[in-house]
Amino acid sequence: MTTLSSQPLLGCIADDFTGATDLANMLVRGGMRTVQSIGVPNSDEPVEADALVVALKSRTIPAADAVAQSLAALEWLRAQGCRQFFFKYCSTFDSTDAGNIGPVADALLDALSGPAGQSHGGADAFTIACPAFPENGRTIFRGHLFVGDVLLNESGMENHPLTPMTDANLVRVLRRQTESKVGLVRYDSVAQGVAAVRESFNALKRDGVRMAITDALSDADLHRKIGR
Repeated sequence: MTTLSSQPLLGCIADDFTGATDLANMLVRGGMRTVQSIGVPNSDEPVEADALVVALKSRTIPAADAVAQSLAALEWLRAQGCRQFFFKYCSTFDSTDAGNIGPVADALLDALSGPAGQSHGGADAFTIACPAFPENGRTIFRGHLFVGDVLLNESGMENHPLTPMTDANLVRVLRRQTESKVGLVRYDSVAQGVAAVRESFNALKRDGVRMAITDALSDADLHRKIGR
């Protein structure tokens, strides 16, 4: 159902153009009026839409540059009135030990946490990382990313020239990219429903976790993480 507000609900930052277009298509298919931009727009003129998608080309550039571009996109999306934010990366979690998923996620989380945007330990300083895309055969179980029936590091992605994915354990992958504590919401909790997922989130936050990989085998599992 399309929202009635003239201000956008969802602000999305994508780390490549193709992923941004795929995301915009899915949002439109879900009934949201969606506007996609290539790069951060220069104009502050309000855009009437339910969702805004800023397409960056930041996946393989130096982490500091990716962070700067992503924060600029976030600033524009906030100025547009967006109330929720989504960082779009590839469903194969394309990255290196230096980033850019971890550093960008850290920077966005810092900017969105606390009244001054500087709180590392505040109650809001928590997010999930879930590249699962069941429709395309990307699923996560026990923190391991599968591409179809094989682990990520056996799918051919281990030979990628820029972002070789040689480890299917996304908890380990993300831990190498960030100083934030990384946890896991196992499928055991996901299968029990929304309440169990929320309790897992709360338990991880009490343990100091800022980012949690979350298992997902189906679209229904993804819906449980947003309380549907």
